[in-house]
Amino acid sequence: MKSDDALDDSLDDSLNDAVLDAGGVDEVSVIPWSILLRRKIVQRVGVSRRRATLGVLLGCLFTVSFMITLLVVSLKTVADDLGSSTSIISWAITAPMLAFGVVGPAFGKLGDLKGHKRVFVGGLFVAGVFALCTAFAWNATSMIVFRTLSAAGGSALGPAAMSYINRMFDPSERVRPLGYWSFVTAGAPVIGVVAGVPLVAVFGWRTIFLIQAPLCLVGCLVAMWLLGDTERRKTVKFDIKGALLLGFGSVLILLAINRGSSWGFSSSRTLLVAALGVVSLYFFVQVERQASDPMLPLKWFRTRNVAFPVASQALTNFAYMGGFLLVPQLLETGLGFSTAHIGWLIIARPLVFSLVAPLSGSIAIRIGERNSGVIGATAVLASMLTLSQVGVGTSNFMIVIGLALSGAGLGIASPSLTALLANSVDNKDLGVASAMQQLLNQMGAVLGTAVMIGVHEATINSGVVKSFSYALLVGAVSSAVGILAASAVRSTPRR
Repeated sequence: MKSDDALDDSLDDSLNDAVLDAGGVDEVSVIPWSILLRRKIVQRVGVSRRRATLGVLLGCLFTVSFMITLLVVSLKTVADDLGSSTSIISWAITAPMLAFGVVGPAFGKLGDLKGHKRVFVGGLFVAGVFALCTAFAWNATSMIVFRTLSAAGGSALGPAAMSYINRMFDPSERVRPLGYWSFVTAGAPVIGVVAGVPLVAVFGWRTIFLIQAPLCLVGCLVAMWLLGDTERRKTVKFDIKGALLLGFGSVLILLAINRGSSWGFSSSRTLLVAALGVVSLYFFVQVERQASDPMLPLKWFRTRNVAFPVASQALTNFAYMGGFLLVPQLLETGLGFSTAHIGWLIIARPLVFSLVAPLSGSIAIRIGERNSGVIGATAVLASMLTLSQVGVGTSNFMIVIGLALSGAGLGIASPSLTALLANSVDNKDLGVASAMQQLLNQMGAVLGTAVMIGVHEATINSGVVKSFSYALLVGAVSSAVGILAASAVRSTPRR
């Protein structure tokens, strides 16, 4: 473990270097007091530098991630306010989700090259500015554009936060803080869906963004004051061509998946968009093979503890997010439950996730990351199988158990597999590795929702409840493959 004293010594070394560079006594007399003041304040509130840094990172990340899905259940309210339709305003969810997943790799690479502090602060500032703009949106187009730009800025925070965490903690200690990181990155959007309806009903959607904006800007100031910068790689070039091809290809693939159910998966528009995405990613691979400093090192996909953890998480997220959107529809349209009744039931999933994720570090330390990943994916499989049996007369207890298993599974597996990924790449590549994970998780979520909803719609003639059952069984198949992927990894050796 890197102790606070060790971090202080490192800070003092940096200070001494700065003093030598300053070349004079006057400069020397100014620098130490700012360091001492910061150290005294942190000590006075009884929080170590690492904990304070972790709190700032995760607090800012939650502020951004929470808003991505906040309006999912309140689209009609926003559409009526802006004089638009729900189908158009749905892009205020779809476009930010695409931006959040796709822009991340570029920010991750930029942070690895130029330092993660400036990327974190800059992304948070952009997110705050466009959150404020969203509050004053005058029509549907402006609202969608502002939300997308805000999410694009916020996508920088996840990779930067993970990079800081993995620099502050040794490989054998990373699972616990990464449990908190996973709770925020995976749990905040889920909590946003659940909390969206009451928050919009009480405060109004514009007020929520008015609250988010100053929180982001205050976070910028605290981050600038507290965070130390990471090393910069001055001799390495940013792979612009690779970044553009990866971003363009990923957007098109995600767009085809996300809108396939609306456009028709066999329609010429869907097939054209998907084909262009595949072509872009093909050229991305060719560029990366020749690049001296690739955007995404292809060798990672031949590395056991990179390829399999990412695959397992994406497959598990396929089932988790698909089920998250399907189950409320099953309860409403299939079983006729009231909105209030549904709300009390579905809260079981984020509640269990929020309880389990912070504890997953202790679990993984006892049984190893591999076993945690397998157990987590197995819990999601059990969740899908349980929920697929829900029908008329099913008890509330069984529904809650099915939802809780899903939350527990993701809460156990995600931090452990994330730690394995972080331990398998160099520190200089942590930003882009985290962003790659963020992108593929997003692809898994979008693919899961599209495919499972598509199966439901395609089999609805067999009965509404039965069609939901078929869709949830698809999620079960995905999580079963996720179990196989998790079983292929190797746990970090314990000292």
